[in-house]
Amino acid sequence: MDRTTPEPEVTPEAPPADTSDDIQHSTALEEAAPAKGVAAEHAVSSERDGVEEAAAAEEGSAADIDTDTDAASDKVSGAEEEAPAEEASAGEKGEEKTPSGETPEVEESTSAEEAPAEEETPAVAKGPAVEGSTASGEDISGQDTSDPDTSAGDGPAGPPDEPAAPSKWRDRHPVAARNMGWTVTGLSLLLICFALLMPTSAPKFTPGVFLRIPVEAVLGAAVLIVLPRRPRIAVAILAGASLGVLTVLNLLDVGFNMFLGRGFNVVLDWVLFDDAQSYLKDTMGNGGAIGAVIAVLALVIIVLVLMTLAVLRVSNVMTRNRDAASRATLVVGTAWVTCAALGLQLSGPGIAARTTVARVEDRVNRVQATLKDEAAFAKEAKKDAFGGTPGDQLLTDLRGKDVMIAFIESYGRSAIEDEATAAGVDATLTAKNEALTKAGYSAKSGWLTSATYGGSSWLGHSTFLSGLWINNQNRYRTVTAGEHLTLTGAFKRTGAWRTVGVMPGVQKNWPEGKFYGLDNVYDSRELGYEGPKFSWSTMPDQYALSAFERLEHGKKRDKPLMSEIILTSSHQPWAPIPKMIPWDQVGDGSVYEGIEKAGKDPADVFYDSKKVKEEYGKSIQYSVNSLIDYVVKYGSKNTVLVFLGDHQPLASVSGSNASRDVPVSIVAHDKSVLDKIDDWGWTDGIKPDKSAPVWRMDSFRDRFLTAYGSTPAKR
Repeated sequence: MDRTTPEPEVTPEAPPADTSDDIQHSTALEEAAPAKGVAAEHAVSSERDGVEEAAAAEEGSAADIDTDTDAASDKVSGAEEEAPAEEASAGEKGEEKTPSGETPEVEESTSAEEAPAEEETPAVAKGPAVEGSTASGEDISGQDTSDPDTSAGDGPAGPPDEPAAPSKWRDRHPVAARNMGWTVTGLSLLLICFALLMPTSAPKFTPGVFLRIPVEAVLGAAVLIVLPRRPRIAVAILAGASLGVLTVLNLLDVGFNMFLGRGFNVVLDWVLFDDAQSYLKDTMGNGGAIGAVIAVLALVIIVLVLMTLAVLRVSNVMTRNRDAASRATLVVGTAWVTCAALGLQLSGPGIAARTTVARVEDRVNRVQATLKDEAAFAKEAKKDAFGGTPGDQLLTDLRGKDVMIAFIESYGRSAIEDEATAAGVDATLTAKNEALTKAGYSAKSGWLTSATYGGSSWLGHSTFLSGLWINNQNRYRTVTAGEHLTLTGAFKRTGAWRTVGVMPGVQKNWPEGKFYGLDNVYDSRELGYEGPKFSWSTMPDQYALSAFERLEHGKKRDKPLMSEIILTSSHQPWAPIPKMIPWDQVGDGSVYEGIEKAGKDPADVFYDSKKVKEEYGKSIQYSVNSLIDYVVKYGSKNTVLVFLGDHQPLASVSGSNASRDVPVSIVAHDKSVLDKIDDWGWTDGIKPDKSAPVWRMDSFRDRFLTAYGSTPAKR
């Protein structure tokens, strides 16, 4: 019997199958199955049914065959993957096979029982749908995932036992995907609002600050909703990156306010990162410093990327839900206008916020002010009442005296008045004042307002010595590059003193020594120290003073000595702290090995609000003990000591609202030296009273020069 297809235009020629004739009837079911195990199980059953049905078909009537043929043709048109199933009848009749075991042609008609056989396997047809796809290759998301090259009539079919391509995770778990999408969108919106509302100082991080409506978010949403796709994406990326940059600057403000009591200056403060890196290297080691730098850079990149992605995410969601987003923007905008008009607030700032706009305006104003200040200060630095005074008219009332000007690191008003530190520091000042009195010395003390806070000690030093207000790095560079007369330079100009500097905190070349009028500078490399570092401090104060005695003060000279000495043992992080030892045991400093090892770990102190204050107070006690004990032991009738703090400690120790006042004292064996400043109103002793006068630090130079016989230059 000829089994060729009578109407080739109805049923397309089927490609050769990869399987033998006796299982061809199961290929359609196998192709529809998502997993081989399930397909194989049903294929065996279908094979047996197909053989029986094919035999019955031979005995059926011609009418039944014609009817079934029409039904089979309709089925072929509706489901392309079922075409191979029609070959079962050819296998039953024993048609001649190709060398590969495949039937060369496909029988159009099928047995009358074929349709019922297919209906008996609903689980096979529906099984893949449960997994996220149908037998026709259509994804549940509505996207056609079938391969056009494998469709019936377009080319050879793929292997019948090959499972359908796996669907996407979001298609298999639509509810979880939807919830995750809303979560990401919500977090993106919160991140944007946080960036727009975040304060620039740690104490201001309160819930009320974030329970406000940022006008920048309302305006940004309105713009993104109306823009076409490409401009919208560009604007969203630009807005996200800009918001990321502003967030980084705000974080810098938080850090600078915490350590230096002021915000970050985008023009001047970049140079301070080099000092910060050096500080980290000194306190954490080279590896720790590198790790910290990498962590900071990674944080910056993460902030920029996340902020950009957050804005893009919210922008896309608003675009897909344009009507709802427009209504929400209108409602929130109306609420902002209403709150602004009524001045509504929640226990602090107003609900209607324009924080970012105001902050950008402030930064722009600060940049402009900084640029203007540079030019104005250059003119100010050229004006000097004593700049043209001849040397023989300077400091005439101190001739023959050995003058020491000592700065104690972070020695601020809080050390004397804060409850956490006052008891120990006051007891030390009282005891050392008695020791000075017993040794024949007298002292007077007052207060100076430093130009810096929490750090940047060189700004305090230069303000005190130059008589100019040096409150930023730009001013410092300007003044040290000029020829403005400093207090130490005045001693040098007289020719009556040898001038030296003891700078244990300087670890590299220091060209500023020339500006300060110092004949010789002993930095950390030239003091002969062989002991361990104490965190940032390169050596204990007692050793630095001992080296000064050995290298300069203890030697015979043909003229008196004027020295500038920087004491660093009270520098943060205030751990470990050296201990006083007998002066004759100081030696080369190797004796401090055991003391340093027995000291406290900086990490255990610096981040504990209680311990850090206690250890700060102890460090001030150590520095005062070292200095006063040195004067008592090595001073003479011609010794004059001026000592002061360079700035207050950082805010975590002194408090966020602390003043910038530091103690200043003048100690002399010759009482006539102190008689010259009787009209200053200072307190007797080395502890200034709370009611003692408070002067700006830049006013000290002219007052001191005038008090001790200096004559301003004639104009």
